[in-house]
Amino acid sequence: MTFTVVPLTLYPDIFPGPLGHSMAGRALESRTWACAPVQIRDFSTDKHRTVDDTPAGGGAGMVLKADVLAAALDHAVAAHPGLPILAMTPRGTPITQRRVRDLAVGPGAIILCGRFEGFDERIFDARPIEQVSMGDIILSGGEMGALLLLDACIRLLPGVMGAASSGDDESFENGLLEYPHYTRPVEWEGRTIPEVLRSGDHAKIAAWRKQQAEDHTRLRRPDLWERHIDARARPASGARRKEKD
Repeated sequence: MTFTVVPLTLYPDIFPGPLGHSMAGRALESRTWACAPVQIRDFSTDKHRTVDDTPAGGGAGMVLKADVLAAALDHAVAAHPGLPILAMTPRGTPITQRRVRDLAVGPGAIILCGRFEGFDERIFDARPIEQVSMGDIILSGGEMGALLLLDACIRLLPGVMGAASSGDDESFENGLLEYPHYTRPVEWEGRTIPEVLRSGDHAKIAAWRKQQAEDHTRLRRPDLWERHIDARARPASGARRKEKD
């Protein structure tokens, strides 16, 4: 099954962009994934190809029109049935590595890329769209966020990374930031690779890496650390049932 990506955008030339290079580019050439951008402007109905209008109630900026968006979206759904529909918006649910993994094992995604002040809210009432965010930042449009999301998904597709286990210990996979890495030369500008990593003792190395991951997470991302501690302290469902018996 080819992982199919259908960005709905005013700038289809942005895709695949950087995803046409390196691992993702090779995967695109081998048809592990496919990219089929849709130009939203093609679904406007007036001679000026209008896709936006002023905000109802007043205010700055322009809003993407629900009727044009719906026509573009319905076209994409008809051409690629069964794909989940996502919209890139700062109002969306922050994306997580778990959600990325869920998407990566699926058929792909249709992704609405916003511009200007965003979408007419009625599109979310009328169509089954998951609103997602790549973080607490504002971009010029949803295309950059979509590229980030797609890169995170594509690298997890079978055969894209050189080794299937390459992503197992990365940041967020186990609720922690990743431990630090080193490579040759052993000494550089007076700094040496930690002795434990040169010891050949795999048990000590594993323990060191675990401790480093915990220390970095606690210091740099206290929000992740709190969630990690809560999850670690929470008893398994079987244990809870046993306590109640």
